[in-house]
Amino acid sequence: MAALKYWLWLTTRPGLSVSAIRRLLERFGAPEEIYAAGANEYSALGLHLAEIAALKNKSMRGPEQIIKECERLGIFIATCQDAWYPMRLLNIYNSPFVLYGRGKRILIDEEAAVGIVGARECSPYGRKVAGSISYRLAQNGMLVISGLARGIDTAAVLGALKANAPVVGVLGCGLDVVYPKENKAVYEMVAENGLLLSEYPPGTRPLSRHFPLRNRIISGLSLGVVVVEGRERSGALITARHALEQGRDVFAVPGNIDSPLSAAPNRLLREGAIPLVSWENVAQEYINLYSHRIRPPAAQSGGKEEKSAREAAGPEPRMKKKEVDKSSAKAYIDLQEHSEELTKEQQDVLRALSDQAQAVHVDELMEAAGLPVGRILSALTVLEIKGLIKQHPGKIFESCVLIKT
Repeated sequence: MAALKYWLWLTTRPGLSVSAIRRLLERFGAPEEIYAAGANEYSALGLHLAEIAALKNKSMRGPEQIIKECERLGIFIATCQDAWYPMRLLNIYNSPFVLYGRGKRILIDEEAAVGIVGARECSPYGRKVAGSISYRLAQNGMLVISGLARGIDTAAVLGALKANAPVVGVLGCGLDVVYPKENKAVYEMVAENGLLLSEYPPGTRPLSRHFPLRNRIISGLSLGVVVVEGRERSGALITARHALEQGRDVFAVPGNIDSPLSAAPNRLLREGAIPLVSWENVAQEYINLYSHRIRPPAAQSGGKEEKSAREAAGPEPRMKKKEVDKSSAKAYIDLQEHSEELTKEQQDVLRALSDQAQAVHVDELMEAAGLPVGRILSALTVLEIKGLIKQHPGKIFESCVLIKT
């Protein structure tokens, strides 16, 4: 615990760059020695006056408060010296010195991990592809890693969760800060079924400069990175650049040449990225090294037509079905039997959606359920993961089941 305090002191000095910390560690060897040094010794390294001033502040109040807050929130802290810290990440340029984690301590070095990234404002096609690829990869033994931004990131995370598989979400803020706010339910499910990671202590806001830095962690933890959609200047391209610099594979999903959202993946394909037209393209790259993890694509049952139909249909709802109404082809469920699986809000939203004769916009649903939009979106996310509803473009939702009365 004593060493941890010094690591937190060093990595929370305002204005102290990663490169400056590396110089300090090369000179002094350990954070404790850096803490004990004086201003003259800092000056000899060519640090800026602001950096020296930050190092002269020896107060431990901040690090002690971070440790207390992490204990309260159920967040673990791993320094680059800890045994759990992934070697894949440690070996990249500018690896983070400290990681904050919430959830399962997945041994990432042992996993066939793949990052999936793309545009926040993605197309329905991009969302569908990201979810489908993620679902199939997770279903067949691979670990999906992504951010938790809107669009492609969220679709990828939901795909892995639908496969009942662990997933890793890397944040550009503290682990107690939900961004975007409508992803609160997704955050909680990742923390419960997988792992949330950040290099920032609790309370850190999601500043724009954090996200390009976060991208190096996504690629650094992965064997390869899949780019689904992205504009000509996008975070997805930044992640791909990090991946190439780190010696990782880059996969790109071909897109419509007339779509601005296809600019990033199509450019990467021109530059030599691996074309991705099926999840099997990814699995085949790593199955020799991770045969104990990855289910061979050839082991999938059924022919091409059957497999295409299964992929188009997506995963089956996980909740027990009742008798089927032949006129609607929707299953009946009894909410009383599932009261422990769904919160009251989720039941209210499902009930309101099931009462509609057709798919409805989230605004209409908000009025019908009598809930604010943030809580509606959280409930809808959980219901979609459980396979009880489906989302159409434009925040239009439809129930996949009927409520037994």
